[in-house]
Amino acid sequence: MKIGLISDTRVPGGATEVPQQVAIAFEGVELILHAGGIHSSKVLDWLERIAPVKAAGRWVGAQTENPQPLSLEGTDDPRVAEQQILHLESHTIGMVNNLELEQFNDEILPGVIQAHGKPEGSLSKIVEDFFGARVDIVVFGRTLWAMVEEHEGILLINPGSPTIPKNIMKLGTVAVLDLSPERRNVTVIDLAELR
Repeated sequence: MKIGLISDTRVPGGATEVPQQVAIAFEGVELILHAGGIHSSKVLDWLERIAPVKAAGRWVGAQTENPQPLSLEGTDDPRVAEQQILHLESHTIGMVNNLELEQFNDEILPGVIQAHGKPEGSLSKIVEDFFGARVDIVVFGRTLWAMVEEHEGILLINPGSPTIPKNIMKLGTVAVLDLSPERRNVTVIDLAELR
């Protein structure tokens, strides 16, 4: 199964539209996972012309009794949940926008997990506690940095941003996850190379 991974489109906001290169990068994907940073449901509609979409969104009013999902243009979008747990091709994928792992003071950027030097087995437990389930793939966003790292058997993927990578207004990145019961390969695609 070929899955398109995208996050932090920030349209409108960081950009006026999703770059057309995303459609080229996602050619042939069967599913698109959007790891948050969605400012308009029109982005999900645009992506859904390519393949079905599941998305993660932030929550507002977390201190209230009944927090509501982030509203996209004033309506709740059934494609969006605070976090998603998906069972695909014998893998369990946890998707969220902001991967705030307990015991990590830093945002999860390339090299941060290794630099923290947590004891073997602790990351698996931290990730399981975060999602409330065992996952072997984590897809997240928010940092605007593309990242693919494996720790303790967990593949962590941040596709970066197609519109503001590393907080710079330019063409950025997306990723494609090639998934089967025996493998999980990720390719980060620099959209500027698809012109």
